[in-house]
Order: sequence, then C-alpha cells, then structure tokens
Amino acid sequence: MAIRVMLVDDQVLLRTGFRMVLAAQPDMEVVAEAGDGVEALQVLRATAVDVVLMDVRMPKLDGVETTRRICSEPNPPKVLILTTFDLDEYAFTGLKAGASGFMLKDVPPAELLAAIRSVHSGDAVVAPSTTRRLLDRFAPMLPAAGKKPQHKELERLTDREREVMVLVAQGLSNGEIAARLVLSEATVKTHVGRILTKLGLRDRVQVVVLAYETGLVRAGGHG
Repeated sequence: MAIRVMLVDDQVLLRTGFRMVLAAQPDMEVVAEAGDGVEALQVLRATAVDVVLMDVRMPKLDGVETTRRICSEPNPPKVLILTTFDLDEYAFTGLKAGASGFMLKDVPPAELLAAIRSVHSGDAVVAPSTTRRLLDRFAPMLPAAGKKPQHKELERLTDREREVMVLVAQGLSNGEIAARLVLSEATVKTHVGRILTKLGLRDRVQVVVLAYETGLVRAGGHG
C-alpha cells in the first residue's frame, strides 16, 4: 500500500515541486494539500494520511501549532517539519510539538524520499547527534530551563534503561551504545523500545527532548 502523503505549505510552487517528486514514486501518493494550518486540520479530519510534510511559516496557523494539534489526536500521522534554516528555533519547537523530525526545504529529492519512508516505518529522520546540537543551542528556550524538573515517569525506568536513555540523548547509535555498555545491539534495541513505551514517547527524537527537559542530560550533552 502506498504511503499517503499530505503537503502543507503556503507556497503553491513548492507544493507542486514536492508533488512531482513524490508522484514519480511507486510507493507514494500525495492524497492532500493545504496552504495553511487551519486548512490542514480541516482536510485531515476527512482524509487518511500517513506522513505530513509541514512548513513552519504560514498564515492563519503556523506549522508548529498545527503539528502540536495533529500530534495530540489519537493515531496521528507522522509529521516532518520543513525549515529554511538548519537548526533554527522552528525545528526545535516542532520537535517538542511532536514532529518525528525536521529537514531543510532544499533537501535533495533522494533524501526527502528516504526521510518519508523512514518516518513512515517508525524511525526518526533527525540523527540524535543533530537533535542534541539543536537542543544545546536552544536549551534556554525550555519552559523550565535551569530548574531541572523531574518527570515522574522516569522513575519507572530501570537503572540500565536510564543509562541507555542518557546515551541515546548524547547522540549514540544502538551499535555505539552496545559497545559502550558491552551489550548486544538487539538488547539495546529492546531497552530503547521499553523506554519509549514506559515514557509514552514516539521515537528517539522525543527521548532526546525529554532527557533535556528533565535535566537527565544538560546542554553540552553530558548526563
């Protein structure tokens, strides 16, 4: 079954370009488009979508608030934030709003397609190290920055799961974590899965964001 994609951007020419790229793929289909966040929410109520390509700077309702509303719904589509500048504040707030990743608008077509497939399969398309760099830069924007708030759900993690969470937040891959902790990669993957389940998170990106918000990892990447 083809991946059902929705394009949300106030620039018609940009949507047209994305549509042409996606239409050429046998496993993708553009099923909806919208020119602003309000329209996007209306369309989504009547259209089944797997992945939303979301611009951030739009009239009426910006992409970040639209993403937040989409991700608060049950069984929401995955959202990819489209940004003009790498590591800008919109990407940061977009990740906090529930997006599964962010990418630049001028991304090569092959990378765009790979990102859509990756997000659809349940992965995040932002490397944890990139997310960490983003958070290092914008950590002061966290609502409780400096207060080291505790997330009560963290208490449900075992010592090993907490250790794995810190390493995920520091940008290590499953393979690197396995080598660091002398575990099999499959075991690390199991731990990551349990962390996501216990904390109610969608992907590794949100693990990184939560690790910063709770003070488990500080700006600079150190636990």
